[in-house]
Amino acid sequence: MQKYKSLFLLIVACLLSGTIAAQVAKNPKREFRGAWIQAVNGQWQGIGRDAMQAELTRELNALQADGINAILFQCRVEGDALYASQLEPWSRYLTGQQGTPPSPYWDPLQWMVEQCHARGMELHAWINPYRAKTKGTTAMATTHYAVQHPDRCFLYDNLMIFDPGRPENRAFICQVAADIVARYDIDGFHIDDYFYPYPVAGVPIPDDASYAAYGRGMDRGDWRRENVNTFIRELHNTIHAVKPWVKFGVSPFGIYRNQRSWAEGSATNGTQNYDDLYADVLKWINEGWIDYNIPQIYWEIGNRAADYDTLIRWWSRYASSRPLYIGQDVDRTVAHPDPANPSQHQMHAKMVLQRGLPGVYGSCQWYARAVADDRGGYGTMLRTIYHRTPALQPVMPWIDKKAPGKPRRIKPIWTSDGYVLFWQAPKAKKPLDEAHFYVVYRFAKGEKVKLEETDHILAITPNTFLNLPYDNGKQKWTYVVTALDRMQNESKGAKKTVKL
Repeated sequence: MQKYKSLFLLIVACLLSGTIAAQVAKNPKREFRGAWIQAVNGQWQGIGRDAMQAELTRELNALQADGINAILFQCRVEGDALYASQLEPWSRYLTGQQGTPPSPYWDPLQWMVEQCHARGMELHAWINPYRAKTKGTTAMATTHYAVQHPDRCFLYDNLMIFDPGRPENRAFICQVAADIVARYDIDGFHIDDYFYPYPVAGVPIPDDASYAAYGRGMDRGDWRRENVNTFIRELHNTIHAVKPWVKFGVSPFGIYRNQRSWAEGSATNGTQNYDDLYADVLKWINEGWIDYNIPQIYWEIGNRAADYDTLIRWWSRYASSRPLYIGQDVDRTVAHPDPANPSQHQMHAKMVLQRGLPGVYGSCQWYARAVADDRGGYGTMLRTIYHRTPALQPVMPWIDKKAPGKPRRIKPIWTSDGYVLFWQAPKAKKPLDEAHFYVVYRFAKGEKVKLEETDHILAITPNTFLNLPYDNGKQKWTYVVTALDRMQNESKGAKKTVKL
C-alpha cells in the first residue's frame, strides 16, 4: 500500500511541477524587465564615442530581443557625470580623466534616452548619491564638489564619501537630481545600495564632527538612519516636484536585517541595510518615499549565509506595499545547479519564485552585458520562454491612474516602404495624459479581441505607425492600437480590419 501511495504522490508532484512550469512560462502582461548598464567597472573608460556607441547598440539590440523593457544607466559614479553637467565634472569612467569632456563631443545620457525610447524601453538614470571618490581615482578635477568642500566629506577605506550627516550634501545631491530630471526625458531616477559605507572591521566611520554639530543627542545609529531617511524623502519630493511621472527607485543590499538583530528579520547572516548601512528600506517603502524597490538578491538558492529562496520570500512578505522587483545576478544564477534538478542551472527555479510570490512584479538583471552575451543561455531563455511576449510596465496609481484617450484616425496606407498602419496621438490636456508609447495587437479572422492575452502583442513602440506584413491581400486581420501614458496606463483600443 505504501508503495502505491508513494507512486501516487510522485505523479501528483510531477503534474504540479508541470503546471507551475506552464504558469511561469505564461508571460504576464505587466512586468518590469530591467537591466543595469554600469560604468564603475571601467568598461567605457577612454574607449571613445564610436566604440562605446557600437557596443551599447549591440547590447541594446540583444536586450530588446530578450524582452528587456527598462535600462538603468549609470550616469554618475563618484560625484561626476556621464552627461553634460554644469554642476559636476565629466567622469574619468567616460574619458579617462576627470573633468575632460569627450572628444568627439557627445552626451551619453541623452543618447541612451533616445536609443531606449526608440526600442520601446524605459530609461532610468542611475546615480551613486554619496560616493565622492572610488578607490582607483588618483586625481580629481578642481571643479569637483569634494575638492571645493573637503570639510563636507570624509575618507573611509580609501573611499571619499559625501557625509550623509551634512544638510548641505543632501541639498547638493537633490540639486544634481533636479538638473537631470529637468533636462532629460528619463522615465525613472535610480540610486543604488551605497549609503553609509560598507563597514570594515575595526574602522569607525569618521563622522564625529557632523554628529557633534547635528546629532541633537540622538543615538548615533538612529541619527545616521534619520539622515538617510531625510535624504530619501527630500530626493523623492525633488524628483516629483520637477516631473511627477519620473519614477524614483532604489536597489538596496539584499538583506534588510538578520533574525539575530530583529525577530522579524530574515534567516540569514550577512551585512544588514538597517544596522550596517543605516538604510531603513522598509520605512521608505511604507512611507511611500520610493516608487519601486529592487533588492539585490544576488546569492544562489542554497547559499548558507544568504539563501535566495529565503530572501525573496522575506521581501515578498514585508516589502510589497510598493512594486518589488528582484535584483538577479546572471553569472551566479547560471553558475549554480538547481538543488532540485542538478542537471540545470537555477534560472528556472528563481523564475518560479519570482512569478509565484505576491508583490513581486519583475526583476532587474545584473548586469546587462551578461544577458547580451547570453551567459549560460540566460538571454536565450528570456527571449524564448520567460520574455517570449512583450510586457507593459507595472502601474503606479499613487502617481497617476487615469488612462489616456485612445489613438485616433487609424488607417492603413500604401507607401514607398510598403503597407503601413498609421494612427494619430490622442488629445491630451496635461503631460500625464499624453501618449508616450503605443501597443499594437493583431488578431486573426474569427479570433476574439482579448487585449489581456500577450501573445497578440506585436509591438510596444513610440511611433504612430507600423509596417504591415502584406502577403496576397486575402487574409483578414484585426489590428488594435492602444496608447500608453507616462505611467503606462493603457487606453481603450482603436480597431482596424485589414486584408494582408
